[in-house]
Amino acid sequence: MIKKFNTKVKEKLSNFFDWIKGAELIELKSCDVKEDPVRPELDNKFRTEYGRKIYGVKYRDEICAIMCFGFTNDIPKTVEELDLMTKDAHLQSTLRDQKTGKIAIAYTVWSKKKGGGKLIVKEVFKKIKQSNHLNRLVTLSPLTEMARNFHLRNGAFELQVNEKTQNFEYKI
Repeated sequence: MIKKFNTKVKEKLSNFFDWIKGAELIELKSCDVKEDPVRPELDNKFRTEYGRKIYGVKYRDEICAIMCFGFTNDIPKTVEELDLMTKDAHLQSTLRDQKTGKIAIAYTVWSKKKGGGKLIVKEVFKKIKQSNHLNRLVTLSPLTEMARNFHLRNGAFELQVNEKTQNFEYKI
């Protein structure tokens, strides 16, 4: 009985790590916004305009986790501020012929597969570290215990608590 249990646990762990090892971070042109548990009201146009991007973790032909970003030079406290700050950073970068914004603001993340949320944070973190223009990874998270626990568990520290959101920062 114990031997069967151990075999099943090893099999599940092996399958879990196989998908993690085979996954890759890709930029997406769009996502199914109805799947977004954090900000389903934001359409794909919002998510891809003015230096904003959508990243996904892809395993085989399936997108297993998604994270959306805006690139700014300041830290927003609301989605409205994020909108204005990404537009401003985009305009400044266009005028100066440089990359958009110095701060990557993650404003939504979700996973369709166990371990996907943690994996996308890790992969995006690596991508930002390799960037020559980004110097911070900050979240614009909902004011929930779930968001708080997720980010603290994944290595972020609490930057500030706002009226309706909270910001966490991952040290680069």
